[in-house]
Amino acid sequence: MQSATIDLIDIGVNLTHDSFAPDRDAVIERAAGAGVRRLIVTGTSVAASEAALALSQARPGHLFATAGLHPHHASDWDAAAGMRLAELLAAPEVVAAGECGLDYFRNYSSPAEQRRAFAAQLALAADCGKPVFLHQRDAFDDFIAVLREHLPALAGGVAHCFTGDHEQLQTCLELGLYIGITGWICDERRGQPLQAAVTALPSDRLLLETDAPYLLPRDLPERPRGRRNEPAFLPHILERLAVLMQLEPARLAAAATANTQRLFRLPPG
Repeated sequence: MQSATIDLIDIGVNLTHDSFAPDRDAVIERAAGAGVRRLIVTGTSVAASEAALALSQARPGHLFATAGLHPHHASDWDAAAGMRLAELLAAPEVVAAGECGLDYFRNYSSPAEQRRAFAAQLALAADCGKPVFLHQRDAFDDFIAVLREHLPALAGGVAHCFTGDHEQLQTCLELGLYIGITGWICDERRGQPLQAAVTALPSDRLLLETDAPYLLPRDLPERPRGRRNEPAFLPHILERLAVLMQLEPARLAAAATANTQRLFRLPPG
């Protein structure tokens, strides 16, 4: 069984989500049993970032955290939020700034508020010397424009949950970003542009993530009741991606793990 021989890191798990409250420890243990022993817990608001840090401090070496304000929460950005995120980013368990970026699909915060919060968080990332965990949906041109302004001062970053086409992939690669691949690659309806694009994805720029509890792979042989995604399903995403990239899963897993350790400066597992 492939999971018995792999060592994967899920770079994007919303482990502070309410759906994990009843069985969070069991979710972490199932992931470890599937070969996913290390998880990076996503911070999407000040409160979620604080909770992500607390989880990572409770399981040192196995859980890590990001600290940021998702574009849905961009209207919450103010001086106090910026100061608190800066404090959180100083913690050694926090390995990236974000989730930050632009999301014009929902526009829960206005585009202007999103751009302001995004630029401010890129500045925070530059100040703390940590990479950025980036979100973009239906805002690619503005996203790239804001990112370009700050790029020279940044310590790298990942296009989290990348769902774009070949042209967008090339733009992100040219900017030096890593590419986070989720279960979107398993979606026969919406994932076709991404499935075509990953044939041009260099293995040394690949990161793997579930974005759990979201984006449950549609082609899972046994879909869980409630349709909640979890990091134990990351090997399934790996297998699907390996077919598309025409690489051995073990080789792809090793590359993704090495890339993750390099970008987020994680110690060897």
